[in-house]
Amino acid sequence: MKASRRAARRRASSVTRERSLSALLGVSVTFGALALVWFGMAVRVARLVITPAARRADTRILAVDTVAQTITLSRTSDTALPGRYGLFTRGSEDYLKLGSVLTEDADGVKRKLLTNVDGSDRLAADAAFSGWYYDRPEQLQLPFTSHLIGSPVGPCPAWVFPADGDTWCIQVHGRGATRSECLRAVPLLHSLGLTTMVVSYRNDAEAPRSRHGTYGLGATEWRDVDAAVGFARRAGARRIVLMGWSMGGAIVLQVALSSAHRDLIAGVILDSPVVDWRVVLDYQGRQMKLPQPLTALAMRTLRADWGGLFTGGDAPIPFDRLDVAARAGELAVPVLVLHSEDDGFVPPDSSHALAEARPDLVRLEAFTGARHTKLWNYDQSRWNAAITSWLADHRISAG
Repeated sequence: MKASRRAARRRASSVTRERSLSALLGVSVTFGALALVWFGMAVRVARLVITPAARRADTRILAVDTVAQTITLSRTSDTALPGRYGLFTRGSEDYLKLGSVLTEDADGVKRKLLTNVDGSDRLAADAAFSGWYYDRPEQLQLPFTSHLIGSPVGPCPAWVFPADGDTWCIQVHGRGATRSECLRAVPLLHSLGLTTMVVSYRNDAEAPRSRHGTYGLGATEWRDVDAAVGFARRAGARRIVLMGWSMGGAIVLQVALSSAHRDLIAGVILDSPVVDWRVVLDYQGRQMKLPQPLTALAMRTLRADWGGLFTGGDAPIPFDRLDVAARAGELAVPVLVLHSEDDGFVPPDSSHALAEARPDLVRLEAFTGARHTKLWNYDQSRWNAAITSWLADHRISAG
């Protein structure tokens, strides 16, 4: 009897252990599956960050009056802004220039059309609101020449708008944009006697593609812009101002810190710049309602040597090197930062941090209400005055 009870207890104990092991295995499998799902989501976010994307529709055309030459757009934070803008459409006119707001209500905003639209035009309902205003260099009615700049990835197209003197401004557009984004600044710079070069860089749809066609967020693109600095030097430039828009700001800051031509660089102008990508990606993650640990894992994937196996990136993203607020002590030239407090895409926190870290070199012009890279459109007079006075204060003129 005793042997029988002992055998029964051993069988019960064995069943209990098997059940416990099975439960533990089930929990492990569940957690493993959840970890894989979590990692997969982080990889998707990381890919979004470094993959060039096509322009997306962000507004709808509600009505067009071809007699009064007005257009009514769905109301958004951007379409209700005062000033002059552009609109990418599909139809006989791909790009329309927009004037001031005429009327608005909770649903729509009526603006003046500055590009003629006649009754034969067929405009799609979906469109993309733009701060570019000019979309072709010919619209500036200034002489210019086209060039191919030899960069590490191949020939990068550039426009040069010549002016008197030997001071040049090299302009760099932002993420998902092309050279046309920079055209707004050319008339002012030309009037101040600066030759302006508007450049392209790898993977921007105009310049050559890198091996995997992904962004380096400034860590690789700066070498293409540095090649343009070398071109300007050979063309007679004796002083160079670098100007960057959004991600173009991150790029020109890397040029200012790393270029072999640093002796030529007289100053840096930044419009709505990325100064620290981690701040931007944290902000974008919150806007997308992503858990912060997921955003952190996406950034860890981007900076890891193994990350490219999953993201398809050309190289790890060196977030520390791209954090110029932390590297402010390395700056050696004056910097003008133009940023809107309600940017909506690149928060101004790092711009403030940069100005606070180097008040001897960095001047911050903080706008309110102008949104991302639309400061010129929103208040052209103030934008022009800020750049003009800063150039004068630092004796950066035509030379």
